[in-house]
Amino acid sequence: MGRKILLVEDDRETASYLAKGLSQEGHSVEQATNGQDGLFRATDGSFDLIILDRMLPVLDGLAVLKALRAARIQTPVLILSALASVGDRIEGLECGSDDYLVKPFSFAELLARVNALLRRREARLDPADHRLTVGDLEIDPLSRSVKRAGKRLDLKPREYLLLEYFARNEGRVVTRTMLLEQVWDYHFDPGTNVIDVHISRLRKKIDENSDAPLVHTIRGVGYMLSEQP
Repeated sequence: MGRKILLVEDDRETASYLAKGLSQEGHSVEQATNGQDGLFRATDGSFDLIILDRMLPVLDGLAVLKALRAARIQTPVLILSALASVGDRIEGLECGSDDYLVKPFSFAELLARVNALLRRREARLDPADHRLTVGDLEIDPLSRSVKRAGKRLDLKPREYLLLEYFARNEGRVVTRTMLLEQVWDYHFDPGTNVIDVHISRLRKKIDENSDAPLVHTIRGVGYMLSEQP
C-alpha cells in the first residue's frame, strides 16, 4: 500500500528520478526544492516519511531536521548526502534522522531503506490512535481506506488526499488556495475547475447515500468537512 512521502531535494535530476521511482512503487510523492519550503510542508504532520537532502538552499537539511524534532514532529526522516564521513553520518543521526544514505546511491538501496522505515513506523503506531473520524466517516491513513457507516468507499488517489486534508482540518473552512497548494501542489491558480470536479465526485461518494451530508460548500469562501454545516 502506497504511503505519502515528502521529498526535499534541490537537484532537479535527482528529484525527478526519485519521485518517478517512488511513484511507480505506489507512493504519493510531494516535492520541495529548498529547506524552508520543505520545513513548511513537513510541519503539517501528514507525511509517512520525509526524504531530506542535507545540503539545501535557504535552510540546510540539518536545520530542517532540528526544527522538526523541536516541534515534536516524529515523522521518519531519511537523509541523503554527499557528506560521507563517519562524523557526518553521526551528526545527521544525532540531529534526529532515522537513517542516512550517502550519495551516489542505487535506487534499490534507497527503496529498501524507505520500506524499512515505513515498516518500523507502522509497527510503532497503535491502530486505535491513527484513524481519523468525522461522524460515521472513518479514514485509515495507514491503509488509505475509507468507510462510512461501516461501508467501504472506493476513492481515487486524489480524492483520498482531498478527503484526508479535509479530515485533518475538520470543522475549519478550507479555501481553494489551500487546496491547490496542499493537495495539488500548485502555487498558482491554473484557471481550471479541477477542484470543483474532484469535490463533486468526492461529495457524491461520501454523501449520496446518507441523510447527513459531511462535505459543505461555504459560498464565496471555500469548503468544510463537518457533521454540522
